[in-house]
Amino acid sequence: MSGLRYAVVGGGIIGTAVSRRLLQLEPDAQVTLLEKEDQLATHQTGRNSGVVHAGLYYPPGSLKATLCRRGVRLLKDFCAQHDITYDECGKVLVALDADEQSRLTGIAERARANGVPGIRQLDAAELREIEPHVSGVAGLHSPSTAIVDYGLVTRQLAADAAAAGATIRTGWQVEGIRSAAEVVLTGPAGEQLAVDRVILCAGLHADRLAALAGDVDAPRIVPFRGEYFALRPEKRYLVKGLVYPVPDPRYPFLGVHLTPRVDGEVLVGPNAVLALAREGYRRRDLSAKDLREIVAYVGFRRFARQHWRTGIAEMRGSLSKRSFMAAAQRYVPELRVEDVVPGPAGIRAQALERDGSLVDDFRITRKGNVLAVRNAPSPAATSSLAIAEHLVDVLLEQQPILP
Repeated sequence: MSGLRYAVVGGGIIGTAVSRRLLQLEPDAQVTLLEKEDQLATHQTGRNSGVVHAGLYYPPGSLKATLCRRGVRLLKDFCAQHDITYDECGKVLVALDADEQSRLTGIAERARANGVPGIRQLDAAELREIEPHVSGVAGLHSPSTAIVDYGLVTRQLAADAAAAGATIRTGWQVEGIRSAAEVVLTGPAGEQLAVDRVILCAGLHADRLAALAGDVDAPRIVPFRGEYFALRPEKRYLVKGLVYPVPDPRYPFLGVHLTPRVDGEVLVGPNAVLALAREGYRRRDLSAKDLREIVAYVGFRRFARQHWRTGIAEMRGSLSKRSFMAAAQRYVPELRVEDVVPGPAGIRAQALERDGSLVDDFRITRKGNVLAVRNAPSPAATSSLAIAEHLVDVLLEQQPILP
């Protein structure tokens, strides 16, 4: 297998991790990492909140759970090796009523089945001991949940890959994929790159690149913008670790939470509103092409019919700071609207099936010698090193593609 030519498309954390992994297993391979922007980690990776998820929610035995737990171990070791800050600040899920409290038991059982260490259910007094300014009837504590700078991790992964012989090309947008005896990628100004195998790790554009390779039509990517506020520095004392709501299985998105970052900032959010462009980080960003694709897709129309009430609520929070903060005040009553300033925004590349259902687990497809990551939901950044192991094993046909 040595000496093969590989192209990895997408310079986020998964693409860089895959490039590094390929050269760990095949030191004689020719690996080229292609990124359309002028620097790495520009989109989902660089706009990530920085949480290293422990694996609380995911069904035991699922690919998401397996890769998350393996990914945590690999990421923690990687950060230690490269002296990258990895802060196990801990996380509490906060139940606001008896119904949410009852759901905590099931989450705790899943977490223990996934091997998450130190899980502990809390009464209201115990919750206050961990988070003195947080209000709730009960909680679930995950002391090993951590935070990290994923942009920094990505740049170090790329440096490792380059040191092992990878070629990293930024400003190289793939505009065509043609497969025959070899795979030919067409880039800027008609430039071509011929390789033996391709891995598409394109995030927001995963479906479009898969289509260029002749892969199946669904799932399609629908972009949702997540908007944050940030606590003013003098109010950061209000949380010590991550403060999250209890997930509601009726709704597709988690809801507002509070997230400390390794630089000391504390984010409040995000909401989840339909973005009118795949890279629409601002409300005014609009791509007619992207919007036409979204509206024309039957999967989105079916999703919208089912969740339109949630969509209206999320839009209300986007347009009203007071409404947005009301959600956070349920958990931290001392918060005031004036305690926050506008924060960053990110885009979630949500894969939707034709029936309108969200693709909840990782999804990988293959068309000839092109392997495509069609869905990499949270905890993709957490799981990135484990995802890279899995993808490279699939590419080298050491194991089958899993659903």
